[in-house]
Amino acid sequence: MTLSTLIKNTFIILSLSITTLPNAFGQQASNPIIHADVPDMSIIRVGNTYYMSSTTMHMNPGIPIMKSTDLVNWKLVNYAYDVLDNTDELSLANGKSTYGKGSWASSIRFHNNTYYVSTFSGTTGKTYIYSTKNIERGPWKKISFAPSLHDHSLFFDDNGKTYMVYGSGKIMLAELADDLSGIKPGTQPRVIIENADLPTEPNRGLLAEGSQLFKVNGKYYILNINWPRGGMRTVIVHRADKIDGPYEGRVALQDKGVAQGGLISTPAGKWYAYLFQDAGAVGRIPYLVPVTWKDGWPVLGSNGKVPEVLDLPASRGLIPGIVSNDEFNKPITTLPLVWQWNHNPDNKLWSLTERKGYLRLKTARIDSSVLSACNTLTQRTIGPTSSAVTAIDLSHLRDGDCAGLLLLQKNYGWVGVKAQNGGYAIVMVNGESGTPVEKARVETKQSKIFFRADCDFRNRTDKGYFYYSLDGKTWTPIGEPLKMVYSLPHFMGYRFGLFNFSTTKPGGYADFDFFRINTSILNQ
Repeated sequence: MTLSTLIKNTFIILSLSITTLPNAFGQQASNPIIHADVPDMSIIRVGNTYYMSSTTMHMNPGIPIMKSTDLVNWKLVNYAYDVLDNTDELSLANGKSTYGKGSWASSIRFHNNTYYVSTFSGTTGKTYIYSTKNIERGPWKKISFAPSLHDHSLFFDDNGKTYMVYGSGKIMLAELADDLSGIKPGTQPRVIIENADLPTEPNRGLLAEGSQLFKVNGKYYILNINWPRGGMRTVIVHRADKIDGPYEGRVALQDKGVAQGGLISTPAGKWYAYLFQDAGAVGRIPYLVPVTWKDGWPVLGSNGKVPEVLDLPASRGLIPGIVSNDEFNKPITTLPLVWQWNHNPDNKLWSLTERKGYLRLKTARIDSSVLSACNTLTQRTIGPTSSAVTAIDLSHLRDGDCAGLLLLQKNYGWVGVKAQNGGYAIVMVNGESGTPVEKARVETKQSKIFFRADCDFRNRTDKGYFYYSLDGKTWTPIGEPLKMVYSLPHFMGYRFGLFNFSTTKPGGYADFDFFRINTSILNQ
């Protein structure tokens, strides 16, 4: 064999070997799986398809349902409800709000050809169960009952009984009525784990919560998160031969603060834990951690660590599956699923049809700041960097109206206009102090203006930057950078928001031409 033939054959063998590797040369998934606020995940697999639910609290519609075929690339396909309930708090009415509350950690299940999604609310004091035969199209049947079972896991056992496991520190088990309308009459919730924090004692901090219950090979497993004082978010797992115990527990993972979630298997029999990390202002972001089984226990991580790379297909990005552009040019009366309203919307005060190709936001009351404004429309920010651009026709604003582009959290900032004396002032407003402070103002007579907000989450820089443009091409920075902070009063990663509110005379409206999101930001 000649040298050239040897080299050629060697090249062919290497090429064939490379092509047989499913995730070679950068084609592997990397953690985090989703660099955006998708906390409190619950995941099921039905055949070859995965469905995930998550928490969006005060946003509506609520309990997003996402779909994937590979555990990495997810697409929004539905929500479990349009509005959780109609109260002043949920509707931003009469000076009330439900920031940081609304509906919390959901549980998704598939049982007897029916999909179930349950949640609970500190706002209403109720537990909610939604069910449907068609998870992507609905319709959903709603059941609600008191009390609100904190961080519960819905569980259908093999014996036909249905339970919820819930609690904080002390883990409880409640059997549900056959029709799921409440706790089964004649029964009382009972303690099944007296002290779920015992594996990390004595440094008790945030008590064990976030219960997710699974049955694998005849044994019951409950995953919880706790946060030992002076330590980091930790995964704790308990197991038992019977659903009511006795349970034995151990630390399952303590690395990078990645914790809270559950277990999922692939069609090929591989196991993963889906968990999330508190990642600063962008929010709580999902990770996948490989799981092996040893002596009947799930062993999380690679040598106890969260891997950076996974033997799964690479991410194709979060646009358009989780967030997306919108030109507002479709002849529809409903918004794409990427959008959520801040609190319950007033559906009389927005339209996609009154002016073709525009989103119209109207005012009908007076508000003092954007946090109290009705009908702010939002999408997630995404990391490590993201940018949103919109253009607004201001022709029909009334004096005192404020319209623009928002970075929404308790420490918010926005760029937009204030209508005044027949003209407009381009402004940047900073809400870090709790009171909106105008940081910059540029007078203009132009009635269509472009606005841009950039987010830099790299290495937890957590800075927001604001710009305006008179032609959509040349951008002028305005105001000051916003120091974005993830705060518990809102309990949510930052959102891009489109808004219009009146401070003096309701009845005006703003027309938004488009919303465009991407991962590039201007040089700072």
